[in-house]
Amino acid sequence: MKISGLKFGVIGGGIGGIAAALALQQRGAQVTVFEQAKALTEVGAGLQISANGMVVLRALNVVGDMPETAVASGGTMIRDYRSGRLVSALPPPSAGTTYYYHRADLLDALHQAALRAGVEFLLGARVEQVRKHPSDAEVALDDGTRHRFDCAIAADGGRSAIRTDLNGPETPAFTHQVAWRAIIPWSEHAETVRAALTMGPGRHVVTYPLRDQSLMNVVAIEERSDWTEEGWRLRGDPEDLRERFADFGGEVREILQQVQKPHIWALFLRPVAQTWQNGRIALLGDAAHPTLPFMAQGACLALEDAYVLARAFDDQSGIQQALEIYETHRRSRARKVVAAAGANARNFHLRGPMRLAAQAALMAIGPRLSRKYEWIYSYDATA
Repeated sequence: MKISGLKFGVIGGGIGGIAAALALQQRGAQVTVFEQAKALTEVGAGLQISANGMVVLRALNVVGDMPETAVASGGTMIRDYRSGRLVSALPPPSAGTTYYYHRADLLDALHQAALRAGVEFLLGARVEQVRKHPSDAEVALDDGTRHRFDCAIAADGGRSAIRTDLNGPETPAFTHQVAWRAIIPWSEHAETVRAALTMGPGRHVVTYPLRDQSLMNVVAIEERSDWTEEGWRLRGDPEDLRERFADFGGEVREILQQVQKPHIWALFLRPVAQTWQNGRIALLGDAAHPTLPFMAQGACLALEDAYVLARAFDDQSGIQQALEIYETHRRSRARKVVAAAGANARNFHLRGPMRLAAQAALMAIGPRLSRKYEWIYSYDATA
């Protein structure tokens, strides 16, 4: 079908929502993004965009060959927690360079590209309900206004109310893991930038630099059951963080000493949605496939979704068929990546003899380990 002139409403002004709006608008659609926040701002956080996400950003003309605000990764160092001893050094994926982004920088780049393309943004717009009608989809806001579109895209996160409308109520499973995150000022500049994954029994810390190495992103994850607050904007106690990782040594210990304003949230597991669309309304990103952060693929999967969704409307006979094609193409991929992230949750926190055996294996085969995930990084949603 010809997408030109079709009207789309996108619920959620995050990375996946704006990328979808941009991809659709560039193909000739008229797109409106509804975002409940009054400004498109992000709490400070870093993220990794591997080659499978970068290929989408380049196809959408959001970035060039060398992104200006991101830091190119030279691989990953795996370290033991007690002394920070190097266990293994993983080279960059052969599929292409991974970039470390400040989330706000990537969001701004997408936002500016969408504005240039003509996407309309309605900020401070809280969506109460999205309803399917025979000939369109209706987006109702809490101020009583209603908007009609040919199709509505729900990119409203892992706790999406629209996901519940399509799939029924769900009870998420607490993983008994809690994540801390923070960004600190950083002054050391390495010629080759690498992430550091420091693994200990029941805990691990990931660090990597942002913004020309002027900042350091910190994510610390521990197994515990006494914190079940899911919202990732909640402020944590820096002294509590340091106490919980007090036996971590080396550089990561020095990094944790500098954390002043950490955020904390409990990790809950939701399955990949059984139903992604109903012919007029479709789920995208975390709303369709929330994932644990142990493969750093949440943003990349949302970018893939955005491009495949827009492309599904090329030469199709109607909106329903396009959404069915989108769902079919994305469901199995999302399930595999989400499963890989879940497996890493166990691998990062090994204890006792299993931890020592894993370290020995990493010393021997670590440089070849990145090949295990080439199927993730080499995926090209634009091909």
